[in-house]
Amino acid sequence: MDKQDKRWHTEAALWDKLKPIACEKRKQPTVAENIPWQHLHNYQVPGFKFRRQHCIGQFIVDFYCSKARLVIEVDGLIHHYQKEEDSLRQEYLESLGLKVLRF
Repeated sequence: MDKQDKRWHTEAALWDKLKPIACEKRKQPTVAENIPWQHLHNYQVPGFKFRRQHCIGQFIVDFYCSKARLVIEVDGLIHHYQKEEDSLRQEYLESLGLKVLRF
């Protein structure tokens, strides 16, 4: 973990709560999440490792590449009803110097 990444390290108590949720989401991805994952995992983008359902602070992001400081979010129907939460989440991630792409 580089020095900048320590700014958003997930605290142990929160990690204990988020880890099972992230694991479950990895086991049962949505179709919309599974399609990009087929093109991102196992260094299919040469030189870039992507993680799926990765914890950043209090959030679980769909895909994350630390080398590119890139978060990719695949927004499903639920996101039509949580625009304010998504806006706050994106603001937080960008405040950490991360680029957020939404599909």
